Amino acid sequence: MSEITTLPAVPLTLEGASMLHQMMKVKWPIWKALEPAMQADIVAEAAAILGPMEENASGQSAVFSQLGHKGDLIFLHFRNSFEELNQTEFKLNRLRLFDYLEPTSSYLSVVELGLYESTGKTYASLAAQGLTPHTPEWKAGIEEVLERQREAMRPRLYPDVPPHKYICFYPMDRRRGEEKNWYLLPLAERARQTHEHGMIGRRYSGEVKQIISTSVGFDDWEWGVDLFAENPLVFKKLIYEMRFDEVSAVYAMFGTFFVGIRCKAMNLNNLLLTA
Repeated sequence: MSEITTLPAVPLTLEGASMLHQMMKVKWPIWKALEPAMQADIVAEAAAILGPMEENASGQSAVFSQLGHKGDLIFLHFRNSFEELNQTEFKLNRLRLFDYLEPTSSYLSVVELGLYESTGKTYASLAAQGLTPHTPEWKAGIEEVLERQREAMRPRLYPDVPPHKYICFYPMDRRRGEEKNWYLLPLAERARQTHEHGMIGRRYSGEVKQIISTSVGFDDWEWGVDLFAENPLVFKKLIYEMRFDEVSAVYAMFGTFFVGIRCKAMNLNNLLLTA
């Protein structure tokens, strides 16, 4: 039996920080009915909680003013676990400000680094040692490789929220339709297409910061993509160029796009105070 049919088809991945996006709409009629002094007091209370979250060394949060009808605010959270994300949600829900916010969407995921380029080599090396896939010895060999990679990639697995002015977030899938199915391609072919796709992103490395997260088993799509930049036009240029790449043109499916402008907690009053 050939190696390509005996070795696993699933690429190796590294997982890091837990992520939560919260999209919120302000209940403007009841919010505007409040006295200005009450509005200011409520916003000050929220800023006092969100401010330290922006600087938290073990997992940061950020607030963005959302453009368009899909909502008014985006809350982005990086934490070390789902438990910490859950605690953050409840901490914010207890704020008086959240009595005047209505959720419009959310997205749960985990930062992921794909190891397509090294997976084939790792599998082949273990097979050459006489190890059989999925046996305890094989799994131990895989874990040894992954642990080395985790240490080397730790800053990328547990990133700070990039300081850029603009965010663009969208979820995406790989096609699983009747005619084209990404998951039925051989590992080597998926690796080739993924590499070519990644090379486009690298050309924009000085203009945009990209964070990929996996949501397989956590939310409605397979991945979440966060782009951060000082100029929002770079989102259009990068995504448009990638649409012509084979892996996107043939296999990519995109969800809803959300775009926002960074708003420090101390400046929330500029967005929310009506007097």
